[in-house]
Amino acid sequence: MVRGKTQMRRIENATSRQVTFSKRRNGLLKKAFELSVLCDAEVALIIFSPRGKLYEFASSSMLETIDRYQKQGREIQADNSHQEHNMQQLKIEAASMMKKIEQLEASKRKLLGEGLAACTIEELQEIEKQLERSIHAMRARKVQLYKQQIEQLKEKGKSMAAENAMLRDKLGGSKGKKVPGLVTAMDTSEICDVETDLVIGLPEARSRWPATLFL
Repeated sequence: MVRGKTQMRRIENATSRQVTFSKRRNGLLKKAFELSVLCDAEVALIIFSPRGKLYEFASSSMLETIDRYQKQGREIQADNSHQEHNMQQLKIEAASMMKKIEQLEASKRKLLGEGLAACTIEELQEIEKQLERSIHAMRARKVQLYKQQIEQLKEKGKSMAAENAMLRDKLGGSKGKKVPGLVTAMDTSEICDVETDLVIGLPEARSRWPATLFL
């Protein structure tokens, strides 16, 4: 016969309730004993019947187990309190950071010329001073960059001047040497100073009046 699923609610019949309590109590005590033996666990079980009768099981000492439980509970409570304190501190810091961010955003908008309608004369004067300090810092940085660029150009000019001097020295040393394959103006004049015969007229008339032209 298949047992039906037990409904988890109070048993109205007193006799059935007492029988069920006795059976479940004995089973629970047995399971506690098995857990302590099989797993080498420290187990303490306390049961009060509906009439107030005490049933208990302890694998070692009930008082020592209860004291250990209370001590562990106090430590957990202290840890939870410390964590709660840390959480509160973090919330306070986060709220402070958000406030600072909002102030910085408002200051940035004012520096950009936005939201100035609600500013007083003192606030506008302070914003003007901040802008002047910013402009002064930017100009100083720009001058510094210009000086660095000028120094770099000077160094580059010195390097190029040194290279030009080396090239001039090399060209001056090879000035009297003749480079193979290079035709000078004197060689060209010597090549051009040759004798050339030029005959004008028909082929059959060459023997009668030859003409010679020297270039």
